[in-house]
Amino acid sequence: MELRGIHVTEPLASLPGRLEEYLRLPGLNALEVDVKDEGGQIGFVRGAPKLARAIGAARPYYNARHVAALAHKHGIYLIGRVVSFQDPILSAARPDLAVRTPDGSVWKTRAGLGWLDPANRGAWNYDLAVAEAAAKAGFDEIQLDYVRFPSDGDLALMRFPAQVGEAKTWTIARYVHFMSTRLHRLNVRVSIDVFGLSASRELGVGQRPARLARYVDAVSPMVYPSHYTPGELGIDDPNGSPGPTVSASLSDFRRALRGTHARLVPWLQDFSLGRSYSAADVQAQIQAARYWHSAGFLLWNPFGLYTDGILAAA
Repeated sequence: MELRGIHVTEPLASLPGRLEEYLRLPGLNALEVDVKDEGGQIGFVRGAPKLARAIGAARPYYNARHVAALAHKHGIYLIGRVVSFQDPILSAARPDLAVRTPDGSVWKTRAGLGWLDPANRGAWNYDLAVAEAAAKAGFDEIQLDYVRFPSDGDLALMRFPAQVGEAKTWTIARYVHFMSTRLHRLNVRVSIDVFGLSASRELGVGQRPARLARYVDAVSPMVYPSHYTPGELGIDDPNGSPGPTVSASLSDFRRALRGTHARLVPWLQDFSLGRSYSAADVQAQIQAARYWHSAGFLLWNPFGLYTDGILAAA
């Protein structure tokens, strides 16, 4: 079956009737809902880990069991997005788990957001507890996002107290293996989001798809054409050439996943950045995903506004 899904934020999931509207979209068969977002917020209180409730990370956006039951009532496959390491709430409450600066304070991105140390087992355990709560509530899959080292801000000031003589790619691989092994015991699938260029060249954030794919059920590269610079992948204007850009990226991912059982399910762009995106631009990306025999696709729009009829047309 071809996966055809969209992403929904916690605030959107909290609006009365909004989830039902998404679940009735023609052609939709998968829904990804934020369980733990890039702000460190967890979408539900009931069933959330004790630490998350204690530090105020657990918010009453939705009832996780109700969301799972509603999705399954509509025959929809439910994915829970868990942002792994960007977490301004936990890093502030527990600096011992955070990326630090040389003076011992919590390191932050240009936007002022703290990160958890990717090598810290306490951070791993927290993420696992959040993911397990969603799995026990009935989510079908856990998708790990920001499963990497930081990439913006003053990177020279970053210090990782728990990182001792290990390459970043092995740290991230150990984390993914840890999460996947334990979540599979709960009979949920595990997938990971990775940068769209991570299969094309070394990005220095610890993402090596060929290694990570050994441990997960699916790899979802974020192949948004607007995020590629002119000339990248040999394409003069990636943002103006959505089909060729997605195709070029996925060809590299297809090679990276060779010999593994991981499915390729890319994130495609259904938002405008740099120029206005049309239904034809989204459809071109979908066709590129099909050309490379992806197991489906997921559409991203940060405001939850998806092109009318695009899933049915797909």
